[in-house]
Amino acid sequence: MVQQEPAGAPGLAAAAAAAATAEVRLSRHRWAVVLLFSGYSLCNAFQWIQYGSISNVFMHFYGVSAFAIDWLSMIYMLTYIPLLFPVAWLLDKRGLRLIALVGSALNALGAWVKLGSLKPHLFPITVLGQAICSLAQVFILGMPSHIASVWFGSHEVSTACSIAVFGNQLGVAVGFLVPPVLVPNVEDEEKLAYNISIMFFMTAGVTTALFILVVIVFKEKPPHPPSRAQALIQSRPTEEYSYLQSILRLLRNASFLLLMVTYGLNAGCFYSLSTLLNRMVIHHYPGEEVNAGRIGLTIVLSGMVGALISGIWLDRTKTYKQTTLVIYIMSLVGMIVYTFTLSLGYLWVVFVTAGLLGFFMTGYLPLGFEFAVELTYPESEGTSSGLLNVSAQIFGIAFTIGQGQIMDRFGTKAGNLFLCSFLFLGTVMTAFIKADLRRQQANLDNEQTRLQGNNQITDYMTVVCNPNPIIPIPARSLAHTQR
Repeated sequence: MVQQEPAGAPGLAAAAAAAATAEVRLSRHRWAVVLLFSGYSLCNAFQWIQYGSISNVFMHFYGVSAFAIDWLSMIYMLTYIPLLFPVAWLLDKRGLRLIALVGSALNALGAWVKLGSLKPHLFPITVLGQAICSLAQVFILGMPSHIASVWFGSHEVSTACSIAVFGNQLGVAVGFLVPPVLVPNVEDEEKLAYNISIMFFMTAGVTTALFILVVIVFKEKPPHPPSRAQALIQSRPTEEYSYLQSILRLLRNASFLLLMVTYGLNAGCFYSLSTLLNRMVIHHYPGEEVNAGRIGLTIVLSGMVGALISGIWLDRTKTYKQTTLVIYIMSLVGMIVYTFTLSLGYLWVVFVTAGLLGFFMTGYLPLGFEFAVELTYPESEGTSSGLLNVSAQIFGIAFTIGQGQIMDRFGTKAGNLFLCSFLFLGTVMTAFIKADLRRQQANLDNEQTRLQGNNQITDYMTVVCNPNPIIPIPARSLAHTQR
């Protein structure tokens, strides 16, 4: 009886064979792509936090409540949730370049719209500008792991993803540092409007320059695949890929679902902490708007160091599960220490504990992206990253509203303990994630296939090229001759 191959098997086999023989080469252009992406991602993150880092100043200028200013941050989270799937579909169908062009263009447009809101009664215009920037964010957040996979080799994808995420984190850092310096808390309304205009003009100029660079520099993909795993994806027939089926497969992956929830809990805590940091610090240290921004800067910069170290560590060890769990535990420890030292009355202590917290909490973000790609290969990196970000936005909105209400009623310590409880839950759930590193296994399998093919070719050429091949005589024939 002849067994029939399952449907799609010939196509998959052909794709695997093509991937095994494809030329794998790294492009020098990859660094320009990832750094340019980091640049416009930085500007988008800066515009996210530029209101929250001096929330008391904007409350005074526009005459609105703290909750209204908080929504200028939360609008980023709210916009992302319904638009993830259309943008992820567009990324899969049209590729990286179109997504980069739209994201950087919306980023610049939102910055220019904000320049029309330099009067106290024009708060709706600044909301419109921020809404446009939040649309740009949908075209940015899911890109780091996709850029890393398409442009970088298997030994540097984690580092590349960390660099891509760095831009966003550095933008948050600049958003904490620059606004308190450019827009000090003054009573003169005209002076305040002038200071705000300087910040808005600088942002618009930089975002426009970056958009022009994206048009000129940003390419779709390198001439050759950078890894065997990427070669396999590129050799797969287009008709075999179904976006809807990909999402369904991800939602049936138990390990990925656990990671999606735990990532959302951790990132949601970071979003809430960033949005409400100014209110927390000003409550305990009145008049310290500049130092509140510097504390936020400390959180993010230390997190960038943590992300870089974890990226290099992962590229060398591939210990995704163990590293994720350790960093999650230390995020919880850092949050507890920060909670109980914020009200001691010593700003230098707050700087130290905030740095400890940021090193692990912010450093976790790129690690979660790369772990997701490993768990879900060969599904699209944009889809898995997008689902992680949807989880983060949902928890970010819930935590920001919940912590803000708790702080108003019971104080900052109760609000921070609220976050600690969810970080503890995330730590427990992380321990149950199964380390099924599919991308690493695909790279190993394809490399073994290539080596086996090379060995077979070498053996064949040895036989063909030998003018006097030694033909072994069967044992039975040799015995007959001797008789």
